[in-house]
Amino acid sequence: MSLAIAINEHASVRDSPAKVSVSALHLVDFRNYAELDLRLGAEHVVLVGENGAGKTNLMEAVSLLSPGRGLRRATIESMSRTSGSGTWTVAAALSGPNGETRIGIGSPNEASELKSRQIRIDGEPVRAAEDLIDHLHILWLTPAMDGLFAGPASERRRFLDRFVLALDPKHASRVSSFEKTMRGRNKLLEEDRFDEAWLSAIETQMAEIGVAIASARVEAVACLARLIAATRDDASPFPFAELALEGEIEALAAAGGPSGGIEDRYAEMLREGRRRDKAAGRTLDGPHRADLIVDHGPKAMPAALSSTGEQKALLLGLVLAHARLVAETHDRPPILLLDEVAAHLDARRRVALFERLNELGGQCWMTGTDVSAFRPLGRKAQILEVSGGRVRRED
Repeated sequence: MSLAIAINEHASVRDSPAKVSVSALHLVDFRNYAELDLRLGAEHVVLVGENGAGKTNLMEAVSLLSPGRGLRRATIESMSRTSGSGTWTVAAALSGPNGETRIGIGSPNEASELKSRQIRIDGEPVRAAEDLIDHLHILWLTPAMDGLFAGPASERRRFLDRFVLALDPKHASRVSSFEKTMRGRNKLLEEDRFDEAWLSAIETQMAEIGVAIASARVEAVACLARLIAATRDDASPFPFAELALEGEIEALAAAGGPSGGIEDRYAEMLREGRRRDKAAGRTLDGPHRADLIVDHGPKAMPAALSSTGEQKALLLGLVLAHARLVAETHDRPPILLLDEVAAHLDARRRVALFERLNELGGQCWMTGTDVSAFRPLGRKAQILEVSGGRVRRED
């Protein structure tokens, strides 16, 4: 797997012929929507309304068209409408260069033995959620991510893994497999006496998957860093980020060399750390301990030490850079979900943001309480008023 791409400093993706947009969205018993049927154009979608009206619920529904648990990382049960049927459905039609694709996402019914969400593409059941990436890429930014740089490393790893997933569809399954295998090792270490051969086999498997995860992260960050360097603008209202990965396995992967050698070294680290990990009750070495280090490029200082406004602008710039990387890698701009994005941006940054979104060429969904903040988008956006589980198109 290689993510390396040629970055053209003067390239533009605004006229990409492979644009994919949500042309229809149908909800049944999802969050506060008993039933909703939207018909949409390819333009940006702006959802306006009071807090609690259901704007973010619509964004969450769209986010479920990608692998994972959506932008809220909610459980399947919690997405069902209160006093509803107990199950929910999200169905969407995608308009793209190859015509229309229909995607259906739903909770399992009570009789089903499956506990995961059910996915259909053009009427056919899909077993792997990563198959969704063949049809569209979705990236998002929510207010809950505002504290990313100053928060725990686990949040930055999750943020990073969403980045990697948009470039490498197998990444999520690797992360899931690694966590499952690691739980098996931790449980085995709890026993007073354990099978050495069995433990070694688990550690060998952990090493193989863990090195693949670390290598994918290293390559994705390197690709993103090259794009940022090639397109940086010191006068931009969205400061550029300096990126680095912190972690022993990531350092070994970045140093190069045969993957087999790195796997052997990681397996050795796991064997040597058994006694320590048993005492700690968890595995202390591996890609699950990595951290994404972000610096405010123009100021050459850690992002966590920047002001709240600077962190917001830096994070937004990072998401926009990632969107461009996805567009150039796949020749298809992603769908962006920007929740309450305009709330803390001054007029200059709002206009700059809208210009960037238009240059990307993809469909962007945005929410806000003040429709006037989105007026600079003009005819490039469709304004939808949201209130109490109902949506009305603004004239």
